[in-house]
Amino acid sequence: MADTTAPGAPNWADLGSTDVPGAIAFYSALFGWTAQDMGPEAGGYHLLHLDGKQVAGLGPATDPARGTSWAVYFATDDADATAARVAAGGGTVVVAPMDVMDAGRMAVFTDPTGAYFSAWQPGRHTGWETAGEPGSVCWTELYSADLDKVKPFYPGVLGVTVRDLDGDPPYTLLEQDGRAVAGAMASPDGDSRWGVYFFVDDCDAAADRALALGATELFRQDSQAGRMAGLVDPQGGMFSVIKADPNYQP
Repeated sequence: MADTTAPGAPNWADLGSTDVPGAIAFYSALFGWTAQDMGPEAGGYHLLHLDGKQVAGLGPATDPARGTSWAVYFATDDADATAARVAAGGGTVVVAPMDVMDAGRMAVFTDPTGAYFSAWQPGRHTGWETAGEPGSVCWTELYSADLDKVKPFYPGVLGVTVRDLDGDPPYTLLEQDGRAVAGAMASPDGDSRWGVYFFVDDCDAAADRALALGATELFRQDSQAGRMAGLVDPQGGMFSVIKADPNYQP
């Protein structure tokens, strides 16, 4: 992954779950994570660690319409300016920029097709401490109901550039200083959303373990980027696992 501290790159992901204890049990068994309860003032939010390093967050789902879902955060040095660009670009500010104690400043948005994403302005919490390693996030991807509509939106909001790849289906990279930081493709089901991929040493073993723990499978396939599987956790949160091909260069 590219530098996750630079503005425009994903720097955090968290899960809003309808069953926090159940989600902790599932992901801990799947990836070997441990959960740290941040206390009553954090509203039930937990930091998830792998070998002592922060890899993700988990808290109660706050939107009944969304249910359990993973959220992707993009680094910014000014959450208020990012919110202004979202509004000017045709997106929606769902949660206005706010301080999260001394950890940082965050905001929640939707893009012009309704995909939720968030911004994180680091304070004490700077984002992932491990990414791109087994058991951690290695990629984030937008599934869009109207990819052409959002291609100019994210560069205007995040300061990234877009590059289309040849292939079937077509695929678009979001790049920061010439390095890919996220991807985008047409939604297979017409629902616009951001998704997360976790790196694993063995895709089939990880997917089989997830199924044994109560997940359901959306797909399992080989791709140029590596072998991957799409899964839904027992509470309804969609995520993917991938054994990435280290030789693949988009």
